[in-house]
Amino acid sequence: MSAAKSEPKLIFRIQLEPEGRIGRGKIQLLAHIRDTGSISAGGRAMDMSYRRAWLLVDEMNRLFREPVVESQRGGKQGGGAVLTPFGEALIAHYHAMEEKARAALAEDIGWIAANLAE
Repeated sequence: MSAAKSEPKLIFRIQLEPEGRIGRGKIQLLAHIRDTGSISAGGRAMDMSYRRAWLLVDEMNRLFREPVVESQRGGKQGGGAVLTPFGEALIAHYHAMEEKARAALAEDIGWIAANLAE
């Protein structure tokens, strides 16, 4: 019995030399942080430890001239995190680039899909 044929999909990632990159995972993390107000909760939404989420946020904050997330230390009210205006713009620009790439390559991806083995 053969498995159902999977449609090819474009996975968009931007490599920033020498070591950084921005892809859908980091963009999803930023969106979860925006929605939850927390690095920890944003990471949990992706089954990610707080440490892993914090390291990714720290990496993104160091990649750019402006931070993408600002965090506040805990206390009586607890800590929190907010996306900066730059972080919001990064999400918007990433999604716009992803959609442009998808539209530009739709015909070629369709050709690949039509030629996949059954």
